[in-house]
Amino acid sequence: MSVTVAPATALTPRLKLVLVLLLAAQFMLAVDFSILNVALPVIGAGLGFSLAHLQWIATAFALCAAGFTLLFGRVADLFGRRRLFLGGLVLLAAASLVGGLAQSPEVLIAARVCQGLATAAVTPAGLSLLTTAFPEGPLREKALGLNGALMSAGFTTGAVLGGLLTDLLSWRWAFFINVPVALIVLFVAPTVIQESRPDERPKLDVPGAVSVTIGLLAVVFGFTQAGQHGWGSAQALLSLAAGAVLLLVFYAVEGRVSAPLVPLGVLRKRSVAWGNVAGLIAFLTETSLVFLLTLYLQEVLGFSPLAAGLSFGVLGIGTVVGGTIAPKVIGRAGTRPTLIVGGILQTVFTAALLGLGDDRSWMWLLLVATFAGGVGNMLVIVGFMVTATSGLADHEQGLATGLATMTQQVGITMGTPIMSAVATAAMTGTGTPAILDGLKAAVGVNAAIVLLGVLTSAVLLQPVGRRGVSVTR
Repeated sequence: MSVTVAPATALTPRLKLVLVLLLAAQFMLAVDFSILNVALPVIGAGLGFSLAHLQWIATAFALCAAGFTLLFGRVADLFGRRRLFLGGLVLLAAASLVGGLAQSPEVLIAARVCQGLATAAVTPAGLSLLTTAFPEGPLREKALGLNGALMSAGFTTGAVLGGLLTDLLSWRWAFFINVPVALIVLFVAPTVIQESRPDERPKLDVPGAVSVTIGLLAVVFGFTQAGQHGWGSAQALLSLAAGAVLLLVFYAVEGRVSAPLVPLGVLRKRSVAWGNVAGLIAFLTETSLVFLLTLYLQEVLGFSPLAAGLSFGVLGIGTVVGGTIAPKVIGRAGTRPTLIVGGILQTVFTAALLGLGDDRSWMWLLLVATFAGGVGNMLVIVGFMVTATSGLADHEQGLATGLATMTQQVGITMGTPIMSAVATAAMTGTGTPAILDGLKAAVGVNAAIVLLGVLTSAVLLQPVGRRGVSVTR
C-alpha cells in the first residue's frame, strides 16, 4: 500500500525535524567513510594489521556501500523506504558497537562490512525519503542542497574527528560515536517520517546486482594483490580479469532484463556517461590522497592522530570554498569549463605534493596544496553532479541521482586500494625513505589520473549552456 505525502509549501516544524533527522543520518554515513583514516596506523599496531592490509579497513566498508547501493534502492521501493532506512540504522548501530569492541582484525573487518551494508541501505532510502517529504521546487532544492553540502563536507570532517577521538580517547570511539546518533534518529524518526513507496513496485534485478557487486569486489581484490605480490602476479591478473568479465556480464544483463538497475539508454547519454567518469575520478583521487597523506603525516613526519586529523582541516576549508563558488562559476562559464578548470587546479596542486620532504618544514606545502586542490576538487564534483543529471526527462532524474551516488561511492572504494597498491609496490627498501618514495609514486599516479579526467571532459563532453544551478541538480 502506497502512502501519498501531501505537498508542503512552507518549512513546517515537522518538516524541519524530518530534515534534521535525515541530514544527521546522511552526514554520519559520510563521516564513516574517512573517520578511521588517521587512526589506521594506531589500529594496525593494536590489532596486528600489516601496512599493506591497512587499506582493507576502509575498503571493506566502501566496497559494500558502493556495490549494494542500487540493489537496496530497489529493495526500498519494494518493502518501504522508511522501513529500510530504520533497518539500516539498526545494523549500523550494532556494527559500530561490535567494531569498537573488536579484539582481532577479522572482527573489525566484519564490522566494517556490516557498516558498509548499512550505508548502502540508509543512503538511497534516506535520499528518497527526503525527496518525497519535500515537494519539487524551492523546498526540495534547499533540502537537497544541504544534503549535498553535508555529504561533501562529511569526508573531511571524518578525518578531523577521527584524529581528535583517537588522540584524546581511543580509536574505538570512532566506532562508538555512531551508536548514540543512530539511536536518537531511530527513536524520533518513526513518529515524524511517513512511509513512502511508489505505486508500482519495480522488479528486483538480482542478476545485475550480483554481477556488479562481485565484479567490483574482484577488481578491488586484484589491485590489492598487485600491491602485495606485484602487477604481474597471477593472483592480481586473474582477479582483475574476472572483475572485468563480471562487469561486462552486468552490462549484458542490463540490456536484457525488464527492470534493469541501470537502463542502457541512460548510460549511452554522453552527459551521463562522461559526467560520471569525471565524478568517479574526482572522488577516487581526492579521497585516496587523504589516505596517502595520513601515512605521510604519521609514518614519515611522526604526527599524532590528532595533529594529522587537524591538518586536514585546511582541506575541509578548501572544499567549503570550492562548493560555495562552484554554482557561480558554472552559472557564468558552464559545466564543462568548470570541470576543466577544477581538474587542472587539482592536478597542479596534487603534483606539487611531489616536493614534500622528510621533515616538518614542508608542512606549508602540504597545507597550501591541499587547500587549493580541495577547491579544484569541489569544482569538479559540483560540475559532475550537474552534468550527470542534465539532458534527462523528469522521470529519469531519480535514476541519474542514484547513478551519481553510486559513482561517488565506487570512486571512494577504488581509490584507496589503487593508491595503496602503487605505494606498496614502489617501496623498494625499508624505513622512512622507502615509505616516502612509495607515497610519492602514488601521488604522481594520482595527479596523472586527475589529468586524464580533465582530458576526457575537454574532449568527450559536449558544451552545456550557461545557467545558474544548485549543487545537487
